[in-house]
Amino acid sequence: MILAIRNTQRAIRIDVRLLREVALHLLREELQVEEAEMAIHLVGPRAMARVNQGFLGHEGPTDVITFDHSPRPPRRPTHLRRLEGELYICPEVARLQAREFATCWQEELARYVAHGMLHLCGHDDLRPAARVVMKREENRLVRRLAARFRLERLQRRATPGTKG
Repeated sequence: MILAIRNTQRAIRIDVRLLREVALHLLREELQVEEAEMAIHLVGPRAMARVNQGFLGHEGPTDVITFDHSPRPPRRPTHLRRLEGELYICPEVARLQAREFATCWQEELARYVAHGMLHLCGHDDLRPAARVVMKREENRLVRRLAARFRLERLQRRATPGTKG
């Protein structure tokens, strides 16, 4: 199982080790993926806007963008043996969305990881009926993650002698 996490944003302090544990738990335990080659990129709003414009033709930052690198993407949601892909996630959007939905940004961040992985498993949120199914599964995964992990600890504390 290969999972790389790259944090290039600096606005929100994130415990990348814990995020890795959360993501690996999702893959292994919840989604029952046997093999994965994945990268999670935590980026700021400007970088996310560039990715959004460059690959999807949409303006501005968004929460999560998924790139499926599997040779044959699944036709329908299923438990897969192998996933290959990348997730681009914007923690600052998570902070804004958390305010809007009266939750914490750490839970939103976990939600974006789950959402992206569900896309890699074949879920789609373009059609209304499929969106309902995907949202239900996403909510289930976030509830399970919240029961298993203290998601608020995704916020890394400043070490003594540093700012922020």
